[in-house]
Amino acid sequence: MSSRAADRKPDRAPAIDLVANGKILSTAPNRLGELVPTDPSIGMEAIRRLYRESGYVWLKRFLDPDVVNAFRGWVFSHLARGGLVAPGSDPMLGLSAGTGVDKGQVDRILMSLVRSVAFEGFCAQPRLAGFMDEFLSGISYLHKRKIMRFTQPGTTTATPAHYDLVYLRGGTNRLVTAWIPIGDTSVDMGGLVYLEGSHAIGVRMEEEFSRKSRDLSAGERVSAFNRNMTEGGWVSKDLPDVAERFGTRWLIADYEAGDVVLHSPYMIHASTTNQSVSNRIRLSTDIRYQNVDDEIDARWGNHWSLGDML
Repeated sequence: MSSRAADRKPDRAPAIDLVANGKILSTAPNRLGELVPTDPSIGMEAIRRLYRESGYVWLKRFLDPDVVNAFRGWVFSHLARGGLVAPGSDPMLGLSAGTGVDKGQVDRILMSLVRSVAFEGFCAQPRLAGFMDEFLSGISYLHKRKIMRFTQPGTTTATPAHYDLVYLRGGTNRLVTAWIPIGDTSVDMGGLVYLEGSHAIGVRMEEEFSRKSRDLSAGERVSAFNRNMTEGGWVSKDLPDVAERFGTRWLIADYEAGDVVLHSPYMIHASTTNQSVSNRIRLSTDIRYQNVDDEIDARWGNHWSLGDML
């Protein structure tokens, strides 16, 4: 039995109904479980083994929480100019102003922030950079296209189930995604949920898509939007149905500032609706690493832009 199987936590009944795309996850409690944390001090070989076995590794308090929270405050101090943050509140708390948001201005500010030196530095913190070099057994390459997302409470925003390789087919499949919650992110705030054991499911799905796409042009084959894919490249918007279909569970977690989750490009994951009981905005970044010697998807050589279809 693997250590992850031995550490498997019992089915979890959240204090609230978790919702994603209009579907309630918690109507089937046997389809919910808890993400298993990993102490970064266990050593690289153990971390690699857990990653191979489970498709993810949740590194607890890997980054300095004070650095993470300071960056959260910096981001929201800028986004506050678009009316996103409750007036007079501490930007680090990220309290939602609710209505009256100037979406156009907020989007423009966000696109400036992801191009900033401060964001680049946050994503390239020495401990994370050094860890990824060791994890990837060589010089790690951080893709220029780095995504930063915020989700307000009281909105229906939720990311459907998907695996990342769908959007990165133009390069190597030896990728690693780092999902970093920027600030404490309790389960009610709609952080990432992972489909247990789905890195093997994603491999089978990608093999099937490859077989179906043999007659497509090279450009169409790498696209997440070819005729063999669902809209947007999603596996499904119906998260409860996905868990039932594959006979597995969605793993949920209360994340803390400083946590980093590494996951396989085949690992199926999604987010739920932000239902923060304390009115806090969820803020996170997802960035991709690979060995610099492997083929790089050229489409990811540009900064992230809203609507760039990747």
